[in-house]
Amino acid sequence: MIQSILCATDLGIYSSSVLQHALCLARAHQAKLYVVHAVEPLGLFADSVLQTYVDTPTLKELREQGFTTVLQSIERKVMECLRDEMGDAHQDFDRIRLVRVIKGDPVQVILEQSHDLAVDLLVIGSHSHASSWGTPLGRTAGKILQAAEVPVYLVPMLQHRGHG
Repeated sequence: MIQSILCATDLGIYSSSVLQHALCLARAHQAKLYVVHAVEPLGLFADSVLQTYVDTPTLKELREQGFTTVLQSIERKVMECLRDEMGDAHQDFDRIRLVRVIKGDPVQVILEQSHDLAVDLLVIGSHSHASSWGTPLGRTAGKILQAAEVPVYLVPMLQHRGHG
């Protein structure tokens, strides 16, 4: 029985479709819905650029407090986008128990959240952006399918519908 669902979103062009599937499943199963978005840590290049232009105490403060502020801001924007996307289905907004924006590798964040929240189902998209038809899965989706401990509902990319 599905009592809780984790919807992983990258906030990309297909995220609305993935969320709609998650909401539909949550409604059908009277399940709680959690939404997670992973923000990848700054790469070495970005970090070195910051070190070039920002003094050490400011950089330390930015790393400790600034990133938390950024994550909270993204979290608020995700909630606003969810409300906007739901339109007339605003009663389903109550199904969303939690929205988390977490810094880390997307695969690791999604798998850890599915474990920590003890969800019964993961809902993910097959790709985060347009890619060639010959690529059946994105990197994150492929790794999650291999490592997930719960069933995964995979939402396909929309751009390839109608192609034979």
